[in-house]
Amino acid sequence: MNRPLPIDAFAESTISRELITELQSKGLRLVNADAGAPSRRGGAGPSDHKAVTIAGHTVMIPVHTGSAATSPFHADAPDAEGRVRLHRDGGRLATISFPKQPRFTRLQTADGISYGKIAQLHGHDVLATTVLQTCIRYGRRSTSCQFCSIGESLAHGRTINRKTPEQLAEVAKAAVELDGVKHMVMTTGTPNFTDRGAEILCESAAAVKAAVDLPIQAQCEPPDDPIWFTRLKAAGVDSLGMHLEAVTPQVRERIMPGKATVTIEQYMTAFVDAVNVFGRGQVSTYILAGLGDTREAILDMCERLIAIGVYPFVVPFVPNSGTPLQDHPSPDPAFMRSIVEPLGRMLVDGGLKSADIKAGCGRCGACSSLSAYEKK
Repeated sequence: MNRPLPIDAFAESTISRELITELQSKGLRLVNADAGAPSRRGGAGPSDHKAVTIAGHTVMIPVHTGSAATSPFHADAPDAEGRVRLHRDGGRLATISFPKQPRFTRLQTADGISYGKIAQLHGHDVLATTVLQTCIRYGRRSTSCQFCSIGESLAHGRTINRKTPEQLAEVAKAAVELDGVKHMVMTTGTPNFTDRGAEILCESAAAVKAAVDLPIQAQCEPPDDPIWFTRLKAAGVDSLGMHLEAVTPQVRERIMPGKATVTIEQYMTAFVDAVNVFGRGQVSTYILAGLGDTREAILDMCERLIAIGVYPFVVPFVPNSGTPLQDHPSPDPAFMRSIVEPLGRMLVDGGLKSADIKAGCGRCGACSSLSAYEKK
């Protein structure tokens, strides 16, 4: 059984990273779900989360999952100054806050589309968009990633399918000017089996960079030709994400049967090619802990990735509503600590740190406590 964390028993940095790890596994019950920036349901991740600021760190905490509904953690409504009391099992634990709703989301395009349907704020200073909200794998459960809810927000009218380069440029400029956004994430559903989305990411990045000086991470599956890495870089992409999600063939085939046809070795080849273009530490991959990969398998893969210059962003799996895995449990906090603590040391020893990434999920770090463990 996990014991409550006594606030005065640890240094603040230890408190925050231990607390973040536990909250991201167990979730958070909210007295006022509408406080601060809106939480999200469905869509490309992080979904079913809410941004929470703890000891100066803004992180994404599950609030719409089954584990969140029964979590030992709950948060009061904010007071007049925006402070929120966080409780565990009825006892007060810490003071937190919620980032405010971004101002850019209150605007709309000339043809009446809300900016919030084109891009969202992640963490507290990251603009994120899914350029194409459909995927060739999504429509059939025999090929779709079992955790993916990319179509849910589209089905419920919370976004639009294809964000044009012009729309993205308009929203990005407003987000920088109104809300001080520092970098941008562009992901996409996979539109084909060739460039796998790289072409539309090139068009989108070029338009944003022409409008505003904003570091960009693009995210897609490995394209069929490594020339796309050079094209993405030339279009203005500063860092690249290609997400393994799971690290063993058995888990990949079970959890994402379509995407698993792009083998781990194909990913490793693509990682080497991408690092040659973007540089060490500017290529990253998402790894979802809690889907069946062992601690040892995840750390072994992370060691391989770090050696070739890829930042392995390990996050706890969060079940999203509307997916086959919506009732799958999140990983135990002890399991997450057993991974992120040694991984933090491995990253520092390998010369890769989240703070050195120019843009993207690893730099933001809000979906994992990993960056808090990047210390000698």
